[in-house]
Amino acid sequence: MCGIVGYTGKRQAASILLEGLEKLEYRGYDSVGIAVLNDSDMRILKDVGRIKDLRKSSNNAKGVEGTIGIGHSRWATHGAPTVANAHPHYSASGKFSIVHNGIIENYAVLKERLISEGVEFRSETDTEVVAQLLEKCYDGDFKSAVQRTADMLEGSYALGIICTDFPGVLFAVRRSSPLLIGVGQDENFIASDVTALISSTRNVIYLEDGEFARLTPDSLTVFAENGDEIEKEIAYIDWDIAAAEKGGYDHFMLKEIMEQPAALEKTIEPRIKNGKIVLDDFKMSAADLRSINRIIITACGSASYAGQLGRIVLEKLTRIPVEVDLASELRYRDPIIDEHTLLIVISQSGETADTIAAMKEAKLRGARVLSIVNVVGSTIAKLSDDVLFTWAGPEIAVATTKGYTTQAAVLYLFAVWAAHKMGKIADTEYARYIEEIKALPEATKKAIEINNNLEEIANKYKDNGNIFFIGRNVDYAVCMEGSLKLKEISYIHSEAYAAGELKHGTISLIDEGTPVIALCCHEALFDKMLSNIKEVKARGAKVLCVCLEGADMSSCEADDIIFVPKTDPLFNGSAEVVPLQILSYYIAKAKGCDIDKPRNLAKSVTVE
Repeated sequence: MCGIVGYTGKRQAASILLEGLEKLEYRGYDSVGIAVLNDSDMRILKDVGRIKDLRKSSNNAKGVEGTIGIGHSRWATHGAPTVANAHPHYSASGKFSIVHNGIIENYAVLKERLISEGVEFRSETDTEVVAQLLEKCYDGDFKSAVQRTADMLEGSYALGIICTDFPGVLFAVRRSSPLLIGVGQDENFIASDVTALISSTRNVIYLEDGEFARLTPDSLTVFAENGDEIEKEIAYIDWDIAAAEKGGYDHFMLKEIMEQPAALEKTIEPRIKNGKIVLDDFKMSAADLRSINRIIITACGSASYAGQLGRIVLEKLTRIPVEVDLASELRYRDPIIDEHTLLIVISQSGETADTIAAMKEAKLRGARVLSIVNVVGSTIAKLSDDVLFTWAGPEIAVATTKGYTTQAAVLYLFAVWAAHKMGKIADTEYARYIEEIKALPEATKKAIEINNNLEEIANKYKDNGNIFFIGRNVDYAVCMEGSLKLKEISYIHSEAYAAGELKHGTISLIDEGTPVIALCCHEALFDKMLSNIKEVKARGAKVLCVCLEGADMSSCEADDIIFVPKTDPLFNGSAEVVPLQILSYYIAKAKGCDIDKPRNLAKSVTVE
């Protein structure tokens, strides 16, 4: 997702905009720009590359006077990453300047109409259409121009808009793309993510779909889609500012890997009280649970792989059929969903476009929706019947780590809670599972501590072009996430396979020196995994085995072994994934990759 910041106040805007954009660098981008208004003089600075490049080309924005402005970091969609295509974009006369996240789906029709009316375009983007429309709709009334323009747009968009006729006035518009307002003292802000704001204010207003707002240094008005003023609640962000900083680590990803024991404790500990799982503000009753005959977990990327872990636990304990469906597929395949379906939606940001669309489709068909998200006030959280927040804190690295493990922990808690509510597990089992879940933060911490040779192992695998992961049951679910982490940040081609499928075609890919990472932590299938390892070794594979502490590996024939602490077999995935995250990190580091901002990836995917 691209990044938006905006400011109106009494301080110089340029430095605030650049600092805010730097806080959003983790979301990925390939060009950057700011527009600053000083009385009626509009200054626009843009560059291709990183914010440091813009700082250099603009001499750190020195001499750019003005106390109101907008800024943007862009991933190229419509048009290549060029200065012309970078935001902010401006209207024909230069009266309006805008920044935009999302996609204007009807931009081609609007652009053709504007060209026929004599408008000349400077870029290949869909965004410039909005700037030109604003000028066409303008009759001296800024609010009216914004509202009339928004009424013509189809698609998803978050907009920040300034106008030379209104120094000090900043408009913000939201439709299916996240945008929030930061409320300050004699200053106000907009941003696409709270991390851009927390160094200046912790008081925020979350805009809903269709809403827009008028900001000045000392006033703030939010409007409904029809233009009526509405009252909005101010939320307080309690994140520690240090949580959004590297804290001495080389990369955010490594910091967030190391934060997982603490993040898991924050997720689990408040929900276990007096030996029972307590899900506060949770409306689902035992009768509601008994009416469910099918559970669908939908998500994208790592969140869907957390769902694969949840599926195993939910089916085992509740005896309700569970399937995991990618949101981008579920929304288009005419799924069989009714009022007896529970849809579990998983998203770190709560703003994932495909997931929101799948969720809306399921709700139309009568499904009850439970969401598992990290961001309070996000779209998915607001649209759900019930919400379980992961409370993982800010996750800055594009490749998720603590987001995944805390999502899995919430699924474990829900599965045990639901099974006990339904009478599917006895009190003794319920108590035992609770103790096992409570032990996960310590198990995760130990998984880090006992594997201090992962950087050395990584150097053995960094030059391979292909790496395969194999496993069974929970191990196979973890394989999917381990493989994704590796390909995301190291750019090594990697695939995860169910080990039982080796003979059905996959083994044809194994030849001399092919690296295979074999997960052997599911004790009931340990012997079968040893047989699979022998199969790939017989064809020349180089094997890295991940197994439980104390396992007898004397006949394994592995070239390298990683050990993880033993937990209940249902919950092995939490500790098991951690050394795979660290391994991927060190492989990417050895290759010199941009670990926190992998190429072509964004932290939150808010467009299709």
